[in-house]
Amino acid sequence: MYDKELAVEILHQVYRSAQIILKRFEAINSPDDFTTSDTGMEKLDAICMQLIAIGESLKNLDKVTASTLLPNYPQVEWKKAKAMRDIISHHYFDLNAEAIYEVCKNQISVLAQTIKEIINNIEL
Repeated sequence: MYDKELAVEILHQVYRSAQIILKRFEAINSPDDFTTSDTGMEKLDAICMQLIAIGESLKNLDKVTASTLLPNYPQVEWKKAKAMRDIISHHYFDLNAEAIYEVCKNQISVLAQTIKEIINNIEL
């Protein structure tokens, strides 16, 4: 068994980061919105920081739960979510704004919903 209190704390951190991303992404309508202005670049930077935080937190969650929790929720590609942290951190100058756009548009709300489901299931 794992420390459920610590797991829930980490999950709340991930959920908060996902909500921040969704809020910052509201004004973005295309990948070009990230790259054609200073404001867009600031949003890209800020969103990437949250994606790094999510990836790191998910890695920590795996450590806390001995990788037994996340596989029960296949609606999120957890390996890719964790890898996003490494890609952004280690290849930032090669960052693809279109890829970040697609993640924000298609994956973050699913991630947030899934994290909320996991929290609810653990806290039962």
